[in-house]
Amino acid sequence: MSRLPALWHAPVFLAWFALEVVRSSGRVLFDIVTPGSQATPRVVRMEARSRSDAELTLIAALITLTPGTLTVGTRTHGDQRVLLVHSMYHASTKDALTDLHDMEDRMLHGLGVQRPGADR
Repeated sequence: MSRLPALWHAPVFLAWFALEVVRSSGRVLFDIVTPGSQATPRVVRMEARSRSDAELTLIAALITLTPGTLTVGTRTHGDQRVLLVHSMYHASTKDALTDLHDMEDRMLHGLGVQRPGADR
């Protein structure tokens, strides 16, 4: 089966992201309306695969738009770009980074950008 034409990558990503926002909103809402708290807050250091300022800004904004996550800041170490992300509902740092890198890989694929390490 052939890959989707590049024209469809962005709309597919946007549909996936919209579903992620709904899913994350549901998780936050459930935590608010039920007794106790399911939150496991943490700040993680995410080494970004994004290379341009535009790509880095876009992934930072998408993370912040997703309920339960917030981009706190960015750092540059040589040619490596790092995002500091506050996550409310990931069980571990590894889980948070897995989900954040998945979002970034999907975003880059939606933009038609190929990066080593991205499997989309």
